[in-house]
Amino acid sequence: MIFEPFTIKNVTLKNRILRSSIGGRTSYYDGTVTSAWKNFEKRFAENDVAGIISATITVHDRRWSPLEYPKISNDKFIKPLREGIQAVQKFDCKYIIQIGDAGYQTQTSLFSQETDTKSASSGFDFLFGYRNHIIEMSVEEIEQTIHNFAEAARRVRETGCDGLEITASKGYIIHQFLNPVSNRRTDEYGGSIEKRFRFLQEIVKAVRQSIGSDFLFGIRLSALDYNYLPVNLRLPVVFPIQHYLMGNGLEENIFYAKELEKLGVDYLHISGGFGFINPKENPGDFPIDELRMFANSNRHLSLKANIRAILLNAIPKPILNSILGRGWKFVPGVNAEHARKFKEAVNIPIIANGGFQQRELIEATLREQKCDLVSMARPLLANPDLLKVFKEGKNEPEKPCTFCNRCTVRTVNFPLGCYEPLRFSSQDEMEAEILRWSATTDA
Repeated sequence: MIFEPFTIKNVTLKNRILRSSIGGRTSYYDGTVTSAWKNFEKRFAENDVAGIISATITVHDRRWSPLEYPKISNDKFIKPLREGIQAVQKFDCKYIIQIGDAGYQTQTSLFSQETDTKSASSGFDFLFGYRNHIIEMSVEEIEQTIHNFAEAARRVRETGCDGLEITASKGYIIHQFLNPVSNRRTDEYGGSIEKRFRFLQEIVKAVRQSIGSDFLFGIRLSALDYNYLPVNLRLPVVFPIQHYLMGNGLEENIFYAKELEKLGVDYLHISGGFGFINPKENPGDFPIDELRMFANSNRHLSLKANIRAILLNAIPKPILNSILGRGWKFVPGVNAEHARKFKEAVNIPIIANGGFQQRELIEATLREQKCDLVSMARPLLANPDLLKVFKEGKNEPEKPCTFCNRCTVRTVNFPLGCYEPLRFSSQDEMEAEILRWSATTDA
């Protein structure tokens, strides 16, 4: 089934494999994409993936992280994106732009700024974001954010890409409104599940009006929030305690899915967890060394960030692993069964994400109708020719992704690439491969 075409709305994908969202420092300092970004995306298109879902491109001009990631918060970003997308589409590869806003989970900045601490409600989060305190958004700020999404969506269509995806997962700002721990508002945007959904509802309506009824439009949604993974300190504690530990469960997120279907969303992209990175969206090893590197790089931005870096450096790795590493393990197709629940609940296509690499697993997942398409990032980063490996009848590549998760954190500070030493014969070979991804001239 992997190589059977599939059509969503008016977009036909040549097979069932998508390259999912993966970010990297491939833009200029103002957020304009470079040739490195185009060449990075082209490499997947050349190797037969049916479609590419972009990195989460920010809709907010100042709430942007990390530096040198793409923006779509101004019309000036349209033309460079269009040129790169056209290069991808030449290979019969569809391109879907994913847009979002990190809210208080913005992790880095040139200087500390108040806009990076805005969210649904005030509070404290030790692990995610760099600011000391989270500040509740005003209704005016909410309305401006809705407008930002609508304007970004217009620009997405003007790039000439094949579709638009909004991330309502990853712990980003929409997810912060959906989650009962990060959203404790008492106005029309918080409280009941219907009110927590209102922010996303208004974004979807504004976006659809902006892009028209004929343009492909999907939502990336978490199946379960698993607030307790990774281990974190969030304040205040919310009752019932199940909400504090879990956030939204399957029942709540399926409610959101049904409402999104009513609003005319064309597909759902199912992942898991709350916050990026987390073990339900990135099943595999806990990247302690990389987390230390990241914490050290932004410790100057706030007292919280400095204390976080001190603790991560001072606590021995075995202890850190036993605490922060709780829940981190590789689970093949970690969200496949959850995706099945969504497929049974709604009548729009479902994409499953997380822990896919083996042909047999992907074939079984599709054959058993747990989802319609499968997306992946880390396995394709390790082996861009994975589809060609499958066409040869092999179950997995000779040097598969080990799901070490080094790449997911290192890309904040370093070039995007595979940093798993076990996959290379030498450090020089690994470095050459990483820098190959980072070419700045046309390829």
